[in-house]
Amino acid sequence: MRPTLFSLKRSLLAVAVLLSTTTLAYADTPTHTMMGDAPSVPKNIVILIGDGMGTAYTSAYRYYKDNPETQEIEQTVFDRLLVGTASTYPARVSGYVTDSAAAATALATGVKSYNGAISVDTDKQALPTIMEMAKKQGLSTGVAVTSQINHATPAAFLTHNESRKNYDEIANSYLNTDTDVMLGGGQKFFPSTLIHKFEAKGYQYLSDFSQLNTVTKPKVIGLFADVQLPWAIDDIGAHKLSKMTSKALELLSLNEKGFVLLVEGSLIDWAGHNNDIATAMAEMDEFANALEVVEQYVRQNKDTLMVATADHNTGGLSIGANGEYSWKTDIIRGVKSSPALIATNAISNENWQDELISNLGFKPSDDELTQLSRARMQGQEVMATAIKKLIDNRSFTGWTTGGHTGMDVQVFASGPASKLFSGYQDNTDIALKIMSLLPKKAKSTAATTQLESHD
Repeated sequence: MRPTLFSLKRSLLAVAVLLSTTTLAYADTPTHTMMGDAPSVPKNIVILIGDGMGTAYTSAYRYYKDNPETQEIEQTVFDRLLVGTASTYPARVSGYVTDSAAAATALATGVKSYNGAISVDTDKQALPTIMEMAKKQGLSTGVAVTSQINHATPAAFLTHNESRKNYDEIANSYLNTDTDVMLGGGQKFFPSTLIHKFEAKGYQYLSDFSQLNTVTKPKVIGLFADVQLPWAIDDIGAHKLSKMTSKALELLSLNEKGFVLLVEGSLIDWAGHNNDIATAMAEMDEFANALEVVEQYVRQNKDTLMVATADHNTGGLSIGANGEYSWKTDIIRGVKSSPALIATNAISNENWQDELISNLGFKPSDDELTQLSRARMQGQEVMATAIKKLIDNRSFTGWTTGGHTGMDVQVFASGPASKLFSGYQDNTDIALKIMSLLPKKAKSTAATTQLESHD
């Protein structure tokens, strides 16, 4: 028996065990509980992923949001929703450190695969995803992300490909997914010829974010940037992820059978790869806002489960560095623009030092200004790096890598069956537990199809 087939059958068996466990757990429970008329099993499921959001990010965000005028360090939405942890390693062929594609495949299918895989196994055979299972049972599905919608995480929930880098193939494959709501960036990968095909299938296409308010029904594909959406730190008050999340919930709620929605704070990871603490904290803040939008929806719609996690950790962020027992959040909070934008403006402006100081929120020393002046002469990228290092040095922020690390991540949940996600679990367990909460027909049909395709 091939290892991939064994792994698949073991995963499907785990789903069956979880189904039995869930059924037994609620066998003596009425459809609605005595308090709050909350169902035992959700009709709607919202999955939120903070891409790259390792535990240091949620801790850092707590201190970043702390009110320094009080003795108490206030809790954040992450603190109050925390229920467990998850491991993130990919299939053995890729070692211990996952990329976003393998992690998303695990979270979408319950099966581990190689780095770069988009919901295919190690033999590059398609694996049934949560979204596909939901669709088979008549549920609505949607994604709202801050990266391009055909990036690794949303792609793994919606489609299949042997490589996350095949962006054009992935974009074209979305035509066949029947996904009800797709919101994010990615105009570059969806030429007019492809958009016309979506429109022919009944989709409303949005290219400007202001159009989002006009949408009253699915199906909709909204692409609001060439690739990624703007950095939150450079788009103050826009709250694009929060607004996309709210609109997606509104549209998907029109289906009385229920829905599954994926929300991703994609750019937390991108800021982490850049070792950019100010931008990362702004992205964390926007993801936290989106999480609170869903949290409020769950409170008002007691048939909805929310499960949030990270796919992996990015950058090896350290709260405190250079031997100092300190982390200066006032420095980070004072930064008004992304280092990339500050660098761009500094290069194009003769009075660059005044603008630099205004956007940094503090005045560099003479030595620091000399170093920045030398960096400015070497171009935007070198200047941006110098600004990031200056912010790190002043705030005592540390980084160990420009890539990913293999640490565990946190799991957050609320709503019916949220206790299933308590304690330690693997990322594949998260998918299997969610699958166990989908309508049975959807699971059995997809599972049967997948087994037959391997015979």
